Amino acid sequence: MQLHRFLLVSTTVLSLFLGGCSRQEGPAADKAVKREVSVQTVAAEGKGFAVGALMSANAVYVFFDPQCPHCGHLWQASLPLHKKVKFVWIPVAWINASSLSQGAALLTSANPLALMSEHETSLLAGRGGIAASSSVSSEVEQTIKTNTKLLGSFGAESVPFVVFKNATTGQTISRDGAMTTAALAQFAGVDVSP
Repeated sequence: MQLHRFLLVSTTVLSLFLGGCSRQEGPAADKAVKREVSVQTVAAEGKGFAVGALMSANAVYVFFDPQCPHCGHLWQASLPLHKKVKFVWIPVAWINASSLSQGAALLTSANPLALMSEHETSLLAGRGGIAASSSVSSEVEQTIKTNTKLLGSFGAESVPFVVFKNATTGQTISRDGAMTTAALAQFAGVDVSP
């Protein structure tokens, strides 16, 4: 009985950790016509900030909502891979009003690596993330709305939503939900050993 309870609690905790945040609101039209997910489309139409191995030929694209704790877990899992992988974090606004303002602050930051780390640490500690001005330029607001619409056009229903091109096969691979560092390394096709 006690083992059964332990397994049930462990499974629930793991699913919460490796899950994703679902879209809370927004027009159904965003998902009306589903497009095929392609790295070329994401690279051409999505706007985000790059961190990690910036000279890497391949990038791992991550659609994220700044209010999503699962995105925060994926951010933390990505940190040990920054010397080997280029990540492009693309903010969307799905969860609440803070999503847009925090996404704008991260997108326009002179040092997005430091600000994102500060933000995710605060968010995962239950403090809501960074304080961000609700006054967002129309250009940046439109960028985040375009990112959000792009994500919806793929039929994605939760964030984080990760897109990568397999260097060996050339195939675009996508998945939603957080991953451990080891799973993310395997997804990106890199070795995690030092």
